[in-house]
Amino acid sequence: MVFKQFAAMFKARTMEFVRDRGTFFWNLLFPFFLVFGLAFAFSGGEEKIFKIGVVGTAPSNLPIMSLEQASFIPYAGTGEAIRKLERHQIDLVLDFGTGEFAVNAESSKGRLAKTILLAQLAADTSAGLPAPALTERTVTGRATRYVDWLVPGVIGMNMMMSSLFGVGYVIVRYRKNGVLKRFKATPVSALNFVSAQAASRLLIVLLTAIAVFGGTNLFLHFVMRGSYLNLLLLTTLGILCMISLGLVFASRMRSEEMAGGLLNLVTFPMLALSGVFFSLEGSPPILRTISWAFPLTHFTEGARKIMIDGAGLLQIAPHLLVLGGLTVVFLAVASALFKWE
Repeated sequence: MVFKQFAAMFKARTMEFVRDRGTFFWNLLFPFFLVFGLAFAFSGGEEKIFKIGVVGTAPSNLPIMSLEQASFIPYAGTGEAIRKLERHQIDLVLDFGTGEFAVNAESSKGRLAKTILLAQLAADTSAGLPAPALTERTVTGRATRYVDWLVPGVIGMNMMMSSLFGVGYVIVRYRKNGVLKRFKATPVSALNFVSAQAASRLLIVLLTAIAVFGGTNLFLHFVMRGSYLNLLLLTTLGILCMISLGLVFASRMRSEEMAGGLLNLVTFPMLALSGVFFSLEGSPPILRTISWAFPLTHFTEGARKIMIDGAGLLQIAPHLLVLGGLTVVFLAVASALFKWE
C-alpha cells in the first residue's frame, strides 16, 4: 500500500515536470548555452604574467624573485606544485628544499620563464656573485582550460537551482492551492509524500546533469582523469543534499513570493562564494571558511578534484561526508517542521 502511494505520487510529480515544456527545456538547455557561452568568452590567449610556484624559503640573492612580471605562489609540498605545473596552472616551480627547478616541456610560458631564470643565474655567475645551484626537472601534461574548470560549477549551479526551486517552490504552491490539505485527508503520510517528491526531483536533476555533461563533452572534450562512478556518486549525493535544503524551506511556507525571496537569499551567496565561475584562491580566509558551509562548494570542489586531478574516493571523502551530514540535518529539520496546511 505504501509503495503504491509512493509510486503514484512519484509518477504524478515526474509527469507534471515533463509536461511543463517551458520549465523542462529551460532546465535542460540553459546550462548548455551557459557552458558554450563562457567557453567562447574565455577562450582567448594565455595571460602574459608568469605564475611561479615556490617550495621552501627562497634565497635573498635570487634575481627572478624580484621579477615584476611574475607572481609567486607558495606551496607546502612539491607534489601539489608539480601537479599544478603539469596542468599548466603555473609556469615554473622553484623547489629550494631539493635544489631543483621544474618546467613543463609543453608550456611556452614555462620555457620562457626557464630561459629568464637560467640567464639571470648565468649573469650572476659571470659577475662573480653568489648564485644558488638549481638542477632542472622536466614534466609534461595537458593544459587545463577554463572550460574544464568551469563545467563542474555550471552543472552544480543548475543542480542547485533545479533542486531548491523544483522542490521548495512546488510544495509551497501545493500548500497555497490546497493540494496538501486534500492529501492530509488521505492515508498518505507526510514522509511518503515528501520522499516521492524528493525521489522524482532526484531522477530529473540527475538525468539533466548527465545530459548536460555528455552533450557538451561531445564538442568540448573535457579533461576527465578520475572515475565516472565517483563523479556520479558525488553528483547524486550533492543533488540529495540540495533537495533536502529545498524541503526545509518548503516545510511551512505558504506564500510563493516569500519562498522565492528566501530561496534567492540562499542561492545568491552560494553562487558568489562557492567558486562556480572564479576561484576563491587568494580571497580573504573568512570567505573561504563561509563557503565550506555551502553544499555547492563541496560538489564543485569534489567534481574538480575528480575531473582535473584524478582524485579517488579517499581524496573526495571529506566532501562526501559533509554532503551526507548536511543531508541528514536538512531532512531532520524539514521533517520536524513540515505541515500539510
